[in-house]
Amino acid sequence: MFRRRGGLVRAAAATAVVAGTAGAVRHHQDQKYAAQDQAAYDQQVAAQQAYAAPPPAAPAAPDYAAELEQLAQLKNQGIITEEEFEAKKKQILGI
Repeated sequence: MFRRRGGLVRAAAATAVVAGTAGAVRHHQDQKYAAQDQAAYDQQVAAQQAYAAPPPAAPAAPDYAAELEQLAQLKNQGIITEEEFEAKKKQILGI
């Protein structure tokens, strides 16, 4: 009768191959999941930064007092008439 040789060695080698393959697959999966986690984190940080960004500065409110003073000076100098002064004052004040 023939006896198989290397049965134990063959089994150990097969186990090592299977374990090595499983380790490689596990390593690949870990890298894939880490990349997905990093992408989700980056997206979350970007969303928070976009949300937390201060709104753009509003345009400066017009200085009605300065405009009216300038208009009064023009009236006092005789450059504009009383009617023009009143019309422009109403326009500035939104009346």
